Amino acid sequence: MGFLTGKTAIITGAGLAKLKDGSPGAIGYGIAIAYAKEGANLVITGRNVAKLEGAKEELEREYGIEVLCVQADVNAGADNKAIVQHVIDSAVEKFGRIDVLVNNAQASASGVTLADHTTDQFDLAIYSGLYATFYYMQACYPHLKKTQGSVINFASGAGLFGNYGQCAYAAAKEGIRGMSRVAATEWGPDGINVNVVCPLAWTAALENFQEQYPDAFEANVHMPPMGHYGDVEAEIGRVVVQLANPDFKFMSGETLTLEGGMGQRP
Repeated sequence: MGFLTGKTAIITGAGLAKLKDGSPGAIGYGIAIAYAKEGANLVITGRNVAKLEGAKEELEREYGIEVLCVQADVNAGADNKAIVQHVIDSAVEKFGRIDVLVNNAQASASGVTLADHTTDQFDLAIYSGLYATFYYMQACYPHLKKTQGSVINFASGAGLFGNYGQCAYAAAKEGIRGMSRVAATEWGPDGINVNVVCPLAWTAALENFQEQYPDAFEANVHMPPMGHYGDVEAEIGRVVVQLANPDFKFMSGETLTLEGGMGQRP
């Protein structure tokens, strides 16, 4: 019995992904495992229904929780407010409450320079990241106010440090950080804490990148001082769980860099 037993967490971008050795291979899925281990019932979203259903099957089988899958894709051509409201309404209908919101989903056209970026590429990052986080936070707010819940949003070292070829991604992530700080100020009186995580983890996407483009991988992906990349569940997901722990309730408006010593800043 974990401290989240009987509570509900929404995690965006939490479809199933595995590394070649069979271990969890995506940050959203790693977070879902960590929350499941603490007894939370989960609402997971993503664009790929098969990946969502795969995650649901494994999480329910392994941890005895309930998982609701809701396909959702926030993008420039969609009625995004309605898409997100459908997720929230489905969550409340199924579980009756929302205690944690984790905004993890993000798409981007990384590797394209600022001078070469198209409006469509910029929109891809801004809508899937910044707008999605905005809509989910707005829609969840009345429910989080009732439960005095927690919000954990995801940013990136790309924005903190100005990574080459990631202008739209960095813009979306820094927008999320700014909005999170405002929410921490405005929602603190409601008992809601809002924090931001900037992760560096070994994922299936990185594994494939290393295999397909070894030279580019060597030039662009740097090993942290800790000597390894983060484990998506043990070193990212479990921290995200603790940010919803009552012991950390007084911490709000902060940005945590989980990058093995590579995310140092003043």
